[in-house]
Amino acid sequence: MRISDVLNHLRGDFPHVSHSKLRFLEDQGLITPVRTPAGYRQYSPADVERLRFVLAEQRDSYLPLKVIKERLAAMDAGEPAPAPSPRLAVPAGAPGESRRRWTVESVAETTGTSAELVRSLVTAGVLHTTPDGALDGSAAEVVRIVQRLTEHGIEPRHLRPLRSSADRHVALVDQAVAPYRSQQRGNGAEAAADLAAELGELLARLHTTWVRQGTQGTD
Repeated sequence: MRISDVLNHLRGDFPHVSHSKLRFLEDQGLITPVRTPAGYRQYSPADVERLRFVLAEQRDSYLPLKVIKERLAAMDAGEPAPAPSPRLAVPAGAPGESRRRWTVESVAETTGTSAELVRSLVTAGVLHTTPDGALDGSAAEVVRIVQRLTEHGIEPRHLRPLRSSADRHVALVDQAVAPYRSQQRGNGAEAAADLAAELGELLARLHTTWVRQGTQGTD
């Protein structure tokens, strides 16, 4: 298949996939289409399924390309494919939670908590608002986690330093990927997105490691 044929096969599940995205994945060694004598790429059905696996892991599990590449290598060596990653369940035809416009009332209703708790998280700076006054896309997930924490006496005001630390991590990632985002040609946007995902995952894992070490101790 030509690259245009591959895009037609994939866009039903991945509407934003592009020529540059496929070329970027090729540059990263995740896919290796054959080349005609004239230099045109040609993809097999197996190549298309490999691309489908990569795109699904990025979309559903937010995995960095390095991890996806390791999974592909394991599958190439004969190991069974990993189980599909769970996705957030939403009604058919409805947008994902991250794309929904959240308000204090809708977050409270969705999470089964009080609007007072949600407002306290906004006041404490744990939840951020968009310029039009709506809550950010992660609001429902944050509130669900906070609900568990409040059961153990951890109040919203205690979480402000944690949010501030996360914001600093985001700024650090933005600084690292800025050179890629400034590229006007080629695969700069795709490279920036994948690098940001990988750095975010590494910072999250590092933070988790330190917290776990401090709370559980070491042998």
